[in-house]
Order: sequence, then structure tokens, then C-alpha cells
Amino acid sequence: MRGRRMGRPGLVGTMARTAVIAGTAQAVTGRVAASQQANAQQQAAAQQAAIDQAAAQQLAAQQAAAPPPPPPAAAPAPDLMEQLTKLGDMKAAGLLSDDEFAAAKAKLLA
Repeated sequence: MRGRRMGRPGLVGTMARTAVIAGTAQAVTGRVAASQQANAQQQAAAQQAAIDQAAAQQLAAQQAAAPPPPPPAAAPAPDLMEQLTKLGDMKAAGLLSDDEFAAAKAKLLA
């Protein structure tokens, strides 16, 4: 009966150990890469969400700060002499009484 040798393992034993070590290393490397990829995807999604939120806030601020439309242009005021002349013509035509004429004239001159 042949006894077992002590010392270094044989060629087949060394190859078997090398294969186990290489397989384990490959499995660990795959898990690390997958974990890193998942983390990168989560970070990218978080960054995109922050960008989207900032854009929405900026748009809301722009809409809130939009200047109101300008007021309609006021009609030019007729000349005071022209208005007094029209009042005099209306009084002469009998459309205004003395009191109405006086009140309108006072309002124009005020």
C-alpha cells in the first residue's frame, strides 16, 4: 500500500485549487460589478430627479414673475377749450339747463 505523500500537492490538486480560486474570484467580481452598476443607476436617477425638480421650480418661478399685461391705453383727453365749446353749444341748443351747464363747467375746470 502506498502511503500518502506529505508536502506539496500534486499537479491535479494544484489545478483544482487554482480553478476554485479563479471561479470564486470571478463570482465575486461579477457581484461587485453588478452592485456598482446598481449604485450608479440609483445615483443617475436621483440626479435626474433633482434636475427635473429644479427645472419645474424655475418654470413655476418664471410663470409667477411674469409681468402683468399693460393697462389699456387711455384715450387722449380732449382739449379743454373744445369741451367748454361743446358745453356752450349744448346749453345754447337747450340740451343743458343753467345749473347743469354750471356743474359741468366746474367739473372741467377743477
